[in-house]
Amino acid sequence: MKVNETEEEVLRMAGRALNEKLKSFKELYHTDDRQDLLAMVAFDSLLQKLKNDISSANVETNINDKIGYLNTLISKSIS
Repeated sequence: MKVNETEEEVLRMAGRALNEKLKSFKELYHTDDRQDLLAMVAFDSLLQKLKNDISSANVETNINDKIGYLNTLISKSIS
């Protein structure tokens, strides 16, 4: 696999995280089936990403609401 030097460390970190998740699921579900383990890791990773996306969207909405409120306060105090 060819990668840019700037991405190399991130890929190494991803590889370590993947191996840790594989090991964790292997111990948790007592299976050596690599395909099953990879499917579980893929599903778990997607689930985490979706949770993070929802959380980020909620934070962004909250920030936008607060900025809108502050803009309203500032506009009222200027007028």
